[in-house]
Amino acid sequence: MNVRRRHISAVALTAVAALGFGTLTACSSDSAAAGDTGTFDVVASFYPMAFLAERIGGEHVHVTSLTQPGQEPHDLEISARQTAQLEEADAALYLKGLQPSVDEAIGQSPIATKIDAAELTALEEHGTEAGHGEEHGDGHEDEHGHEDEHGHEDEHGHDHDHEGGDPHIWLDPVKYAEVAEGVGKAFQKADPDHAADYRKNTATLVKDLEALDEKFRTGLTNRTSDVFVTTHAAFGYLAERYGLTEEAISGLDPDTEPSGARVKELQKIAKDDGVTTVFYETLVSDKTAKTLAGDTGLKTDVLDPVEGITDHSRGEDYFQVMEANLTALRTALGAR
Repeated sequence: MNVRRRHISAVALTAVAALGFGTLTACSSDSAAAGDTGTFDVVASFYPMAFLAERIGGEHVHVTSLTQPGQEPHDLEISARQTAQLEEADAALYLKGLQPSVDEAIGQSPIATKIDAAELTALEEHGTEAGHGEEHGDGHEDEHGHEDEHGHEDEHGHDHDHEGGDPHIWLDPVKYAEVAEGVGKAFQKADPDHAADYRKNTATLVKDLEALDEKFRTGLTNRTSDVFVTTHAAFGYLAERYGLTEEAISGLDPDTEPSGARVKELQKIAKDDGVTTVFYETLVSDKTAKTLAGDTGLKTDVLDPVEGITDHSRGEDYFQVMEANLTALRTALGAR
């Protein structure tokens, strides 16, 4: 496969939970806060976690989210009020390494059930400038033969490493299904009165994710290019799963500015590998992507990391947005 990575063993499995402050799911009301709702109160850190809690918990859970729709989750800072809400929740569901303020708040909270999604599947490291220079899954270097010497530090010396590896696991349907199974088991343990329903809902969700995986596999089979360019390195797992090469303008942190050398490298890659499109996303600025596209005569399009659902999203939930992503990738990669 065309992505360089180093496997990192998953941390020990912990309990499960979901948390929230804003409302992102059908199980949350616009004004309700976690605590004393008469249901299993789950606080979720951001949309992909809230979506899991909603689908698995069904009518038995009240799900709220710490990250508001349209808010870039990497930038979230927990307020005193949100910290208080955490203390009233029955469970917290989060993804350690993505939102440091959430990690700290949950770590200090007295919640009995804490579910770290990063501990429910094996994480991997994807380089700051993912894609070329990574070793293929079969042990062969790509045709450019570049070694990954960038690590996770940008040109200014800022360390953007995410503890435990790349946290964007939900963009790989297979890994997301693994996380769903772990969350389901945690819900069953924390709320045994509704264990049967949680088990059934988990099985249905996993089946839907397996179907999504198959759509990506078949949809990307006949393509003319393997390389796609994105704003930030959110799609390393997806690229690896389907034999693609992600070339990110910035690193795992969407706020990282690319170096001049990186921009020139991307321009050469686009020419050498027949890249047609520079992808940007809905929750961060598209300025850099459009500048690169303009300089290289390429098109732009949205490839959504599904970190939140807004009016600008190409769908109303995870599955709809992921299918829109598949359509965009098929077009950009010349899939037939």
